[in-house]
Formats: sequence, C-alpha cells, structure tokens
Amino acid sequence: MKITAPPRGPERRKQDVLARLERETDVWVATADADGLPCLVPLWFAWHGESLWLATRRTNPTGRNLREGGRARLAFGHTRDVVLIDGDVETFGASEVPAEAAGAFLAKTGWDPREDSAPYAWFRVRPRAVQAWHGVHELRGRHLMRDGVWTV
Repeated sequence: MKITAPPRGPERRKQDVLARLERETDVWVATADADGLPCLVPLWFAWHGESLWLATRRTNPTGRNLREGGRARLAFGHTRDVVLIDGDVETFGASEVPAEAAGAFLAKTGWDPREDSAPYAWFRVRPRAVQAWHGVHELRGRHLMRDGVWTV
C-alpha cells in the first residue's frame, strides 16, 4: 500500500483518539500474570471520566491479571490505524463501581454486568501513555500522552 496522505498533526491525532474512545465498543486488552504469561482478549468498554471502564469475571485470567498486576495495554484498530493505551488499573466490585461509570457502560453496550447471574468485577483503566499512528509515516509524533498527561 502506497502512503499518499500527509501525517496528521498531534492535535488531530488526539481528536481522533478521543473520537474512537466515544465511538468504539470493543478494545483489545493485553495483560500478563506474575510469571509473565501474556493474555490478550477483546472486551467491551466505556470511556467515562477520562478512564476506560471494563467488566469481566474476577476469576478469569484477564480479571486476575488486571486485579493483581494493576496494569494493562489496550489496543484499537488494525495495523494501519493504531491506538495503544498503557494504563493503571483499579478494581471495583459490583456494589463499589460508581453508578455513573456503570450507567455509561450500560448506555454504550446495552449490558449491565451488575445484573448478570455470574459475578463480574469492574476495572477502571486510567491512561498513562497513549500512542496513535496511521502507518510508518506517522511513527514520529505518535506519543500523545506520557505519565498520564497529554503532550498536546
């Protein structure tokens, strides 16, 4: 594939990332256990309060890794439209999750894990680093957030 479009500027990339956080429903969630065994799964999410909110069972590998490791890498898109988010994770029980976050998740996905017969935990992922690029010509300038602060 030949690249013909000029690279996006940092402000445009940030706008595009924020639009995806509002628009997308699924995100790839990468975690690792204490021995470094990786786990990669797609989960529904909601962007609320400058954080991504995920729900999964506390006892499955992803739930354990999120809870015990306290970190995750989230990814959107295909190889020509990449968004990577590295974040710190906080765990909430069904009775502890902020009602506004659970409501945003329900509004976006149509599913309320608090009503499910299986016990689900909630995970708030606060971005610490964000990268975005469209192909190799956008690798320079791909870092849009570092240490939890937008660089643009």
